[in-house]
Amino acid sequence: MGPLSVIVRRAGVVEARHRVHAVAVENGSVIESAGDPGLVCFMRSSSKPLQAIPLARARSDVDTRDLAIASASHLADPDQLAAVRALLAKAPAEESELECGPAGTPARRLNHNCSGKHAGMLALCRARGWRSEGYRLEGHRVQREMHAVHAEAAELDADELGTGVDGCGVVTFALPLERMAFAFARFEQLEGASRVADAMRAHPDLVRGPAATDTRLMKALPGWIAKGGAEGLLCAAGDGIGVALKAEDGSGRALGPAAHEFFSRLGRDLGDLAELPLENSRGDRVGEIAGN
Repeated sequence: MGPLSVIVRRAGVVEARHRVHAVAVENGSVIESAGDPGLVCFMRSSSKPLQAIPLARARSDVDTRDLAIASASHLADPDQLAAVRALLAKAPAEESELECGPAGTPARRLNHNCSGKHAGMLALCRARGWRSEGYRLEGHRVQREMHAVHAEAAELDADELGTGVDGCGVVTFALPLERMAFAFARFEQLEGASRVADAMRAHPDLVRGPAATDTRLMKALPGWIAKGGAEGLLCAAGDGIGVALKAEDGSGRALGPAAHEFFSRLGRDLGDLAELPLENSRGDRVGEIAGN
């Protein structure tokens, strides 16, 4: 079956069409797909729940808020920034030690959407007694640990994982969509991962925000976890099923309607994600984004 199709209409005129590849895995086997389940891409921020596992393994003192913000691509709202500050204090570490680079207005490292993940990596350094300088770099023990947990989750040899540098400076891993879905399907079987999953379910708004597809999916499907990644990627898991969706053109706006269509094939209802409003800079609705 071909990729899912999502169209963007303005005043009834189709302005754009996005192709979305998707796959679902249960008990190690593909149970549903659209497009190419072997499509290889970088996991980007969809890795964050996996990247939080070493922290959960290393520290019994981190709570659900700590693990949720370590798994987050936050929007720098007050609750999210408070969670990052709390994790830094627990590490302990200073904002100046974050190696994600500055973002936001005013530009500062705390405001970067990956600052929670980076705070978690600093907390891991403190727990293991590792130097923290350069924790983002491929040769550092932190990134070697991240490499190992991805290989473990996907049941691949570490040498089979392609690597690159993510937007925030840490290592990111390239996998076929089927392996991403496989890894998420067995996520809670991994040591420490159930703590991460429980944290994401307890704090879905920390993970991204009320309008985001991953946050909305977790609210629509109690018991599921979901995490979006840059360039139009979404990974999710629940009921023993792992799912990965990838917009071919990298457009994240296609993910909500595409996920709605694909999850309906799995017998799950994502509610109002079927159609999203297209708005202008005034907040006026001028069209819609929907499956076709």
